[in-house]
Amino acid sequence: MADLYDIGVSAIINLLSALAFLIAFAILRLQPVNDRVYFPKWYLKGLRASPIRPKGSLTKFVNLDFRTYLRFLNWMPEALKMPEPELIEHAGVDSVVYIRIYLLGLKIFIPIMALAFAVLVPVNWTGKMLDNAQYVSFNSIDKLSISNIPQGSNRFWAHIFVAYASTLWTCYMLYKEYEIVTAMRLEFIAVADRRPDQFSVLVRNVPPDPDESVNGHVEHFFRVNHPDHYLLHQVVYNANKLADLVEKKKSMKNWLIYYQNMEYERRPSRKPTIKAGFWGLWGARVDAIDYYTKEIEKLTEQEAAEREKVISDPEAILPAAFVSFRSRWGAAVCAQTQQTSNPTLWLTEWAPEPSDVYWNNLAIPYVEHNIRKLFMSVALFFLIFFFMVPITFVQSIANIDGLEKAFPFMKNLIEQGRVRSFVKGYLPGIILKIFLLCIPMVVMLMSKIEGFTSFSYLERRSAAKYYLFILVNVFLGNIIAGTAFQQLSHFLHKSATDIPRIIGESIPMKATFFITYIMIDGWAGVAAEVLRIVPLLLFHIKNAVLVKTEQDREEAMDPGFLDFAAYEPRIQLYFFLGLVYCVVTPILLPFIIVFFAFAYLVFRHQIINVYDRKYESGAAFWPDVHRRILVALVISHFSLLGLLSAKLSIKSIKATIPLLLALPILTIWFHTICKGRFESAFKKFPLQDAMMKDTLERATDPTLDLRSYLRDAYLHPIFKGGEVYAPPPSDEEEGFPLVATKRSQRSSRVTSLAGSDVCVQLV
Repeated sequence: MADLYDIGVSAIINLLSALAFLIAFAILRLQPVNDRVYFPKWYLKGLRASPIRPKGSLTKFVNLDFRTYLRFLNWMPEALKMPEPELIEHAGVDSVVYIRIYLLGLKIFIPIMALAFAVLVPVNWTGKMLDNAQYVSFNSIDKLSISNIPQGSNRFWAHIFVAYASTLWTCYMLYKEYEIVTAMRLEFIAVADRRPDQFSVLVRNVPPDPDESVNGHVEHFFRVNHPDHYLLHQVVYNANKLADLVEKKKSMKNWLIYYQNMEYERRPSRKPTIKAGFWGLWGARVDAIDYYTKEIEKLTEQEAAEREKVISDPEAILPAAFVSFRSRWGAAVCAQTQQTSNPTLWLTEWAPEPSDVYWNNLAIPYVEHNIRKLFMSVALFFLIFFFMVPITFVQSIANIDGLEKAFPFMKNLIEQGRVRSFVKGYLPGIILKIFLLCIPMVVMLMSKIEGFTSFSYLERRSAAKYYLFILVNVFLGNIIAGTAFQQLSHFLHKSATDIPRIIGESIPMKATFFITYIMIDGWAGVAAEVLRIVPLLLFHIKNAVLVKTEQDREEAMDPGFLDFAAYEPRIQLYFFLGLVYCVVTPILLPFIIVFFAFAYLVFRHQIINVYDRKYESGAAFWPDVHRRILVALVISHFSLLGLLSAKLSIKSIKATIPLLLALPILTIWFHTICKGRFESAFKKFPLQDAMMKDTLERATDPTLDLRSYLRDAYLHPIFKGGEVYAPPPSDEEEGFPLVATKRSQRSSRVTSLAGSDVCVQLV
């Protein structure tokens, strides 16, 4: 268990690490050679160009103007200067609302910290309970926690008061923030430029028809059921294999350029060779340039054949389509209504914007999609369950006694004061951070396997999985495993009836572990984010190996994007820790506030200068953020309830339990209020707003050719620029569109999608 000195050592290490990262960033960003690494967004917008320097000049790579080094920290105030409306226009609503989460953390926890330090810290410090404890290991920091209050003391009323005050304040700030974000979303929808997704829906589970192709069936269905608003549609092709061939060909071209640039041009007398086997590890050695040239030619032929197969084979057309309408109103009606009496057919939803579509998953049938979700839920359970093993290992090794038992030959080294402080104050957090590095990638892979069709929804589902993982493993796992190892000797020598009391007293003491983790992840980790070590190295490797033209340099530039699936659950961990420990161990709050302030500054800088917009959802993720904070609040109520039930006398329990039970009930009631008041703005598009935008657009742009605008909007990217069959628009008589069909005559009812031998005339 880390004491004050150990946490001081950890703080020094992490502060020095963060300072080193910030100084390195401040210097590297000034160098012309790194300009595209630290300001890529401005290059993508065409507002910044490579610094022009004399050829062969040192100034092409190094900034020799020493006056700029005196202002090396000016990026911090610059990151705060751009006003929010301009920031929305520059980076998008998603990015702005994301960094408002950090601002929300500051709004919530600064007043709570002031109250907790004014009320609880003096109450806890003067409790004197731990000074007389015989069965619990503790340190000076634990005297600031609720564990230092004697059994049955009236001092616990102070904690109940702070619990109510923090709950009311948190709910108030959440309501105000929900109101602000909802207004931002509605304004975004009202003033947003014309986009294809405003006019389009994604239709899935198109039923097979023996007389018509999927293409004809979709057109027939929507001309009959949406006669006044249907415009056109784009069927979905299963082009995954073709996309793989194109990607493989691109990789081969990169390797060919590498061997031409790096090997042959530098040493013309010696041709580069490679092994032609698996991954170049074995096989006959061949000429590398000839090998990749032949492979590219072979892939070009395969690509052409596969492209022709996809276009001409009816089996390559999936039972799904993007359907576009003449107006936003028509699209809104279709997206938000059930199309047939069978709720499993002709499933419609708002189409993602074209850049948001995850094309690989459109090939997954509806039934298979649900089966995959079931299997991935089971897989997530086992991932969470089995990850308890490394968590337990971390806590056993991070504990001094456990480390000495595992590595007895290191006992003399570990017993040295500074080494011991390093192990207790720094090692647990850094080991946990390392173990968590791969989890965002794993849960994203699981979400892709499930079959979601947009990047935005993939990220939201991955964030939900990662949040559940953090909640169970990082919080509960570390508390249970860490407490058990710290109090193991007391567990063995006490009766079973005393164990709940010992755990109740020990849980607040795990705040020291989370303090060290916050400093590693929230201080040094955020500072490493702004340095961009990996993109910096990759850019210079690509620049040295692949870049020959300015276009190559543009492609080598990797701005990255705001990884919501990995970042948002991490923020939720800090909300969770702050809400759980604000009453139990308030000394943890300053560390959390430093994280929120520092992260707000860093990520504001990143979305201004670095991150590119991958998509724009209009802050569709906010209901998830709001709900998770409330989940943390409810868990904090039950943790306090469990703790006080072990600390209060029977007489006091009867008076306090109803008060404590009221907190989660009120919080859940607050959630229902917010859900009814705001959530519909994130799920539905009001028909009134849709009609207003349509009317305004017809008045301001009466000559708009919407068919040309939407024709190729949802064409698979692999076909853009190539030859793809597109059915010609059907003949229409004004007010009386003719619906072509190849069905034999089975019924005369239009509503059943049957018709005459040739067509159905709508009247």
